[in-house]
Amino acid sequence: MSRTAEKMRAWKGPALLAYGFRPFFLGAALWAAIAMTLWVAALSGQMVLPTAFDPVSWHAHAFLFGYLMSVIAGFLLTAVPNWTGRLPIVGWPLGGLFCLWIAGRLAVTFSAGLSPVVIGLVDLAMPATLALVIAREIVAGKNWRNLIVLAMLMIFILGNAVFHWEAARGDYAAQGYGLRIGLAAAIMMIAVIGGRVVPSFTRNWLVKRGAGRLPTPPMQRFDKLALLTLLLGLALWVALPSAWLAGAVFALAAGLHFFRLRRWVGLSTLSEPLVFILHAAYFFIPLGGLALAAEIVLPELSTLGAVQHLWMGGAIGLMTLAVMTRATLGHTGQVLTAGPGTCMIYAAIALATLLRVSAGVWPGGTMTLYAASAVFWIAGFVGFAVIYGPLLLRHPPAKAV
Repeated sequence: MSRTAEKMRAWKGPALLAYGFRPFFLGAALWAAIAMTLWVAALSGQMVLPTAFDPVSWHAHAFLFGYLMSVIAGFLLTAVPNWTGRLPIVGWPLGGLFCLWIAGRLAVTFSAGLSPVVIGLVDLAMPATLALVIAREIVAGKNWRNLIVLAMLMIFILGNAVFHWEAARGDYAAQGYGLRIGLAAAIMMIAVIGGRVVPSFTRNWLVKRGAGRLPTPPMQRFDKLALLTLLLGLALWVALPSAWLAGAVFALAAGLHFFRLRRWVGLSTLSEPLVFILHAAYFFIPLGGLALAAEIVLPELSTLGAVQHLWMGGAIGLMTLAVMTRATLGHTGQVLTAGPGTCMIYAAIALATLLRVSAGVWPGGTMTLYAASAVFWIAGFVGFAVIYGPLLLRHPPAKAV
C-alpha cells in the first residue's frame, strides 16, 4: 500500500484520475440515472431512442453491460493492486480507459444507422482492454488465486459480445443468450467476491465491538458446495431457461445461499448500515434464485417475469452501491460509517427494486409502479453522485481505511 499511495500522490492532475474507483464509480452512478431517465422518456412515448437496439434491449444493455461494467472496472482497478502488490493504473492511462467506456455508451445509444460491427467493437474496446490489464497484473504478480475473477470477467465480456450479435441479427436480445450469460457471470461474481468480503468486513466490525459470535470464515466446504450448485443452476438457465431441472437446481441453490448468508450473522450489524447493506444485497441472490425457480417450475406464474429484477436491481444494484460507498469512504480517508444520506440512497434502490418486481405481479398498476420505481432508482444514484461526488473529485488520495 505504501508504493500505491506514493504513486497516487505523484499524480498531480485531476483527483478523478488518481485511482481506478474514482472515475468509474462516479461515471457508473451518473449513467445509471441518465439511462433510467432516457428509458422512462422512451417508455412514456416522449422520445424515440436513437439506437439500433429495440428499446427494451437497449435498457437491459445500458444497465448490465454499461453501468455494471463501469463498477466492475472501478472495483478491479482498485482491488487488483492490493491482491498483486503491483502499482495501480493512474493518470491519463486511467482516463483513456474511462473514455473508452464513455465511447461505448455513446456508440450503443446513438447506434441507429451505424454498422453492428462498429457498435460492437467500440462497446467492447474498454472491457477487452480491462481484461488484458487485469490478466497482465495477475500473471506478473503471480496471484493465481484470483484467476477465477478474470475468468468470470471474460465470461461477462462474452455475454456482451453475444448480446451484440443477437441484436445485429434482429433478435430480441433482452431475452437472449447474451443477457443470460452476462447476468449469470455477474451473479457468480457477487457470490464469489461477496463470499470473501461480506464475512470479512462483518468480522472486522464485530471484533472492534467485542461481539461474541463471529461470521463463519469464508470459502469452507459448504461455501464451495453452494457456489457449485449456483453455477450449475446458472449454466442450465443460460442453455435451457425453461427447463424444470434449472428451476429445481435454482431452488436448491437458493436454500444453500440462504443458509450461507445466515452463517455470516448479518443481523448483528443492524446498527451499522454500511455493513448490513452487504448482507441485504446478498440476500437478493437466493431470493432471485427462488423466484426464478418458481417461475420455471410453475409456468402459470408467467406474470412473474419481472422477478429477474430481483437480481438486476437487488443483488447487482444494491451490492454495487454498497461497494461504491464503502470503497469511496475508505480510499478517501473517511470514517467507515453510513450517514443519513447514505442510508437514504440504500433505501431508494431497495424500494426501486421491489416496486419494479411488483409491476410484474400487479398488471393493473404496472405503469404507476414503473414510474415510482424509476423515480427511486434515479434518486438513489443521483444521491450517490451528490454525496460522494465531492469525495471522488476533490479529496486527495489517501491510504485505505
